[in-house]
Amino acid sequence: MSELPLAAVDRIIRKSSGIRVSSSAAKVLAEHLEDVGMKVAQEASLYSKHAGRKTITDEDIRLVLKKQ
Repeated sequence: MSELPLAAVDRIIRKSSGIRVSSSAAKVLAEHLEDVGMKVAQEASLYSKHAGRKTITDEDIRLVLKKQ
């Protein structure tokens, strides 16, 4: 089960497509977004540790996303 609010995911889909969204579609996208977010956070954690920090910064996230 995803921790992302389904209402927010529903809004993202509707905003990008302009059509209605089933709750199952929002749930599947929420699960995928959470998986992607976890992977980005894990890699950003490695960058912050490499830099000798215990805090992930926005730059760590940007570096991960740029690499992808």
